[in-house]
Amino acid sequence: MDPRITGFDYRRVTVADGVTLNAAVGGSGPAVVLLHGFPQTHLMWRHVAADLAADHTVICPDLRGYGDSDKPLDTDGTGYAKRTMAADIVALAGALGHDRFALVGHDRGALVAFRAGLDHPAAISQLALLDVLPTLDMWDVLHGTSAAVAFHLYLMAQPPGLPEELIAGSPDAFFGHFLDIWTRDPEALPADVRAAYLRASRAAIPSIVADYRASAGIDVAHDGADRAAGNQLRMPVTVLQQDWGAALGYDAAAVWRAWAPDLEHQTVSCGHFMAEEAPAEVLRAVRSLLAR
Repeated sequence: MDPRITGFDYRRVTVADGVTLNAAVGGSGPAVVLLHGFPQTHLMWRHVAADLAADHTVICPDLRGYGDSDKPLDTDGTGYAKRTMAADIVALAGALGHDRFALVGHDRGALVAFRAGLDHPAAISQLALLDVLPTLDMWDVLHGTSAAVAFHLYLMAQPPGLPEELIAGSPDAFFGHFLDIWTRDPEALPADVRAAYLRASRAAIPSIVADYRASAGIDVAHDGADRAAGNQLRMPVTVLQQDWGAALGYDAAAVWRAWAPDLEHQTVSCGHFMAEEAPAEVLRAVRSLLAR
């Protein structure tokens, strides 16, 4: 059996169109929802969630298409739009009795959280986004040989068929590559956790690709419409990022401030999987945000 977050209950909650999400729920008090990234599951929050549960209700779902949540076939290009996935999270929190909650997202989960903040501002009290840029800005800053680090974005943006077949040919090598190169401290990913991430990813290749494909299509359209309309995140926002903005030639804080006027932007020195590599630093930032 895969490891679990100690002391949390596991629930399956139907959110939309019959899609059911797997979620770990623990603690009591004001709600905080934690969204994982790629190629991970809710388990990435095991350290942070346990601490926050001392005085909050903490909800850690597997995103649609990931982990032990449902993986519906994307028939029209909207099934894994961040708008769809954000609506899942608002429905999940509501079904658990929380119409308003703080939201923390990492990587893909941060893109879902960003969209939730724009689409459902009345539901999101505070927003923390870890090591990501908004989709529209991400494509803008990738250029030249520096974009090679993001080859997977271009691979999974291709039409259905080729990406899924290539990844399925050696899934552990593909997903394990990112677990290895994005981690500065290998001990942050124990063998049982790494194995759980690989198992979950092997079972989710079509839906993971659909998630990334949406970020090269419908998600860009949604972000572009919000930018054109001047829409911004109305709630307090904290962004934690590695210092990779300098390498790609952009000012990450300035990019985020255009979307989030009430912004705290912090640079951290750990690897990409910061909730596992530097949980104390992430916790300080999240708790500071919850006090704003």
